[in-house]
Amino acid sequence: MRVNTLESLVKSGALKGQRVFIRSDLNAPRDEEGNITNETRLVASVPAIRMARDAGARVMVVSHLGRPKEGVKTPADSLAKIAERMAELLGSPVRLIDNWVDGGFEVAEGEVVMLENCRCNVGEKKCDEELSKKYGALCDVFVNDAFGTAHRAQASTYGVAKYAKTVCAGPLMAAEIEALTQAVEEAKHPLVAIVGGSKVSTKLTILNNLAQKVDQLIVGGGIANTFLLAAGYKIGKSLAEPDLVGECQNILKTLQDKGATLPLPIDVVVAKEFSETAPSRVCRVDDVQDDEMILDVGPETAEHLARILQKAGTIVWNGPVGVFEMAPFAHGTEVMARAIAEATEKGAFSIAGGGDTVAAVGKFGIADRISYISTGGGAFLEFLEGKVLPAIEILQQRAQ
Repeated sequence: MRVNTLESLVKSGALKGQRVFIRSDLNAPRDEEGNITNETRLVASVPAIRMARDAGARVMVVSHLGRPKEGVKTPADSLAKIAERMAELLGSPVRLIDNWVDGGFEVAEGEVVMLENCRCNVGEKKCDEELSKKYGALCDVFVNDAFGTAHRAQASTYGVAKYAKTVCAGPLMAAEIEALTQAVEEAKHPLVAIVGGSKVSTKLTILNNLAQKVDQLIVGGGIANTFLLAAGYKIGKSLAEPDLVGECQNILKTLQDKGATLPLPIDVVVAKEFSETAPSRVCRVDDVQDDEMILDVGPETAEHLARILQKAGTIVWNGPVGVFEMAPFAHGTEVMARAIAEATEKGAFSIAGGGDTVAAVGKFGIADRISYISTGGGAFLEFLEGKVLPAIEILQQRAQ
């Protein structure tokens, strides 16, 4: 998947004095007072901005924040606190500019300015052509470094890339593209994918797409419960979607036809209440009582999944196999996480993505033992669904 990169432009010396418009994803979570509560996205966005600044470019950084109404600006929608924190992370001032769409502001060589919340601009979400042209006219170089928005065809992610003179991917975007391509399109086999979550319906497209590519498909949570129903097991009062049993059977047939497998639980951890303090027990998968719910895979299943993962060439991880936030039901996900880390250290390529997955990676302390942790969220999921991500598609087109 070929795209031009900011790194290559910097190496060529082409950025000095150039107006560089960087689309970052600075949509950080905030508390009720507007204070940043997690700055992962900000930290991830620093390398691109620093790279352009140090190359002598006139740097304009733009991002969305929250879900403002187009044409309406409120203090809650402002990037002011984001700009303050980015200045601290960059070690240089970051001037915030309002009403920037029509230009009329100057940026010095080596200076970084931040442009106010792009989602306040009328036409941003619908990728208005005139707005896109105005964005393009602001710059000599457009840099998309916001993989988290790559699945959205908006003026600041897609439209501007049609009209800017030069277009490239920032280091974060380039790394995401490379990692996802390596994990799915150019995977080293055996390819094992883990898809966890509460509902088959929210991951059905992913399951169908991955079933055509993987050697083993591991499912967890409510998704696994629905597959157990499809295989004829009783699951008590466990979370499941009985109306999607047919879809699960189709996925099992797709896997079977290509010689791939979906290892169902052998044993499970059950409780009568969805509570950390509820009494729980381990039982065989065919011994779940009518008043019990499955909240984790059992130790025998966890070890079986670990053995599969330790033999993998590529691992795609999206979702836990149990309610890992509660200690009695965290063992399965922890064993699996450590097996992924061990496989990675032995040469497998592993990629983890999605909010719960990233939380599990953090909880079990294996972030530095995973090949790549995606920042993408929705974009990561849509890539796994086999969808074309508009912001990446336009980068590819402009690279030709």
